[in-house]
Amino acid sequence: MNNRRHYSLTLRLALIFALLAFALLATLGVALYRELERELIKRDDGALIYRADQLRNLLNDSNTLELIKTKPELFQNMLGNSESVLSIAAPGQKPLLLVNPGNIEIPNVTPVPKDHALGFSDVHHLPGVNGVPFATVAASIDSGDLGSLQVTTGRLMTERTAMLASYRLSVFVLACIASIILALVGYLLVHRGLLPLRRLAKHAQGIGIANLAERLGSHGTPKELLPMIDSFNTMLERLAKGFVQLGQVSTDMAHELRTPINNLLGETQVALQQNRSIENYQQLLASNVEELERLARMLDNMLFLARTDPASALRQRQELSAADEVERMADYFEGLANDVDISILAQGEGVIWAEPMLLRRALANLCANAIKYGAPSSELLIKATPDAEGISLSVSNRGETIPAEHLPRLFERFYRVDESRERSSQSNGLGLSIVATIMQLHGGRYSVTSEAGVTCFELFFPRREA
Repeated sequence: MNNRRHYSLTLRLALIFALLAFALLATLGVALYRELERELIKRDDGALIYRADQLRNLLNDSNTLELIKTKPELFQNMLGNSESVLSIAAPGQKPLLLVNPGNIEIPNVTPVPKDHALGFSDVHHLPGVNGVPFATVAASIDSGDLGSLQVTTGRLMTERTAMLASYRLSVFVLACIASIILALVGYLLVHRGLLPLRRLAKHAQGIGIANLAERLGSHGTPKELLPMIDSFNTMLERLAKGFVQLGQVSTDMAHELRTPINNLLGETQVALQQNRSIENYQQLLASNVEELERLARMLDNMLFLARTDPASALRQRQELSAADEVERMADYFEGLANDVDISILAQGEGVIWAEPMLLRRALANLCANAIKYGAPSSELLIKATPDAEGISLSVSNRGETIPAEHLPRLFERFYRVDESRERSSQSNGLGLSIVATIMQLHGGRYSVTSEAGVTCFELFFPRREA
């Protein structure tokens, strides 16, 4: 028992659609996030550089020390918030001014020389506090009386971090919402798009033995489903044809088996109605043996038609000498032909690409048929004629001309030109049908002509492919 779960194709496609939409939107969001992050960093770095340049210009004044001592709040106001820091100090000495309302640890960074203009590459980015980045820039200035001073300014980027975190969350939420919406829309669209497939499935479910002639319609069906519809209709056509053939074979089998069974039953019932001599019982048993032999041949031929494996026949093909094979047939049927005063002539050359046993059975059936219906004191010709495409094997005999209307049906199962031959113990109506099956297995052709008292059966075997 198969316990595997079968998931809806509509659901699968909707989920795939949602995942692709989420991946696309998330990728777009990440790209925009990176661009926004770069712009914000550039903005913040520019603000730090501008502040450092202001301090440079301001501290170049000769009254710098007095200004630092008397108006430190001026520098505090320049910073603007509690997340900024400012340090003014001589190298290696205690700071002249330290503005650090947030008590942020000021890192030691190398100051930019006096004659060097500040740029974005001079800004240092550090991990900061609790994962919040800290940006700082240091510059050297000449303040006159105080000599060389180092100005260090920096800022904890809490605002930028919060803004980027909010943006990330917004991108994720919007991507999820959009994916859910697109999944629902995709589900509805796929469900509607698969409506023709469900309609076809319902139509196919209604086709059974009683209406095998019915076919799936393609009106209004998407072109992607047309090959499937054509293949399904072709399969239905094959099934219908096979079912008709099976019914015909069953009918023919019942008809063919009824005659020998009725003969056996009738003769045996008559024999049992009264005492008979040993000679009469022996004649009865001999007659019954003929009927049983006919039944055995019929069943053997039917089993051959049912069991012949095309793949096995193709694997066992060989290159056979046409001269040897026709000569073999002539030798095999020489005695039987002599009994009815028929001579056999075998001629030809070339190579036959065939399975040996099937080839010999086909030729044997044709030869037996030709001897059975051949005219006394006539000749039976077995001939092989090679050409560029393969080789033709023909079996010709003289006898009664077969009417043209019967020729196309000679290779059908149980078909006979003369119904009076139905009771013949040597005939079961399957010999030529077996020949047709063998030729179909080899991908060859078979045909028959009958004119002016000469009947010729011809088999064509294709040459071996390179």
